[in-house]
Amino acid sequence: MNFKHIHIGSVIEKRVIESKIEISRICIFMKCSEEEVMEMYSSEDLNTGMLLRWSKLLEYDFFRIYTQHLILYSPPSNADRQMPSGIKTKLPVFRKNIYSKEIIDFILDLIRTKSKTRTEIVKEYRIPKTTLYKWISKNITENTPEDENT
Repeated sequence: MNFKHIHIGSVIEKRVIESKIEISRICIFMKCSEEEVMEMYSSEDLNTGMLLRWSKLLEYDFFRIYTQHLILYSPPSNADRQMPSGIKTKLPVFRKNIYSKEIIDFILDLIRTKSKTRTEIVKEYRIPKTTLYKWISKNITENTPEDENT
């Protein structure tokens, strides 16, 4: 899964194929025609209401794909910049540094395939060095050569 460039329609189509759901059931649930379903498959993005319906029908959290994108590619948060002093937000506050299994696998795959060095991963994705090394020690069993810059 490429978390940098998300084409949600193709992801939904893959899930439909995996789930073996018939197009007639999809059309009834989504309240649309077969042509509209095909248009959604070719769509790079969908509105949130439609994405929520797909998530329910296919029993898969498509929003999490976007969350993973934010974890990997959003700028680091600055606590001082979030809200003016003394003002608390009424919105829920989420921790950014919660990494899913998919993200950990994605990062470890970059190391296994030697697409990126450990140093590059730490710099580009702002993953703490200690966190990365814990993932490596727990998940990579074969001997991975050490980077010259770590």
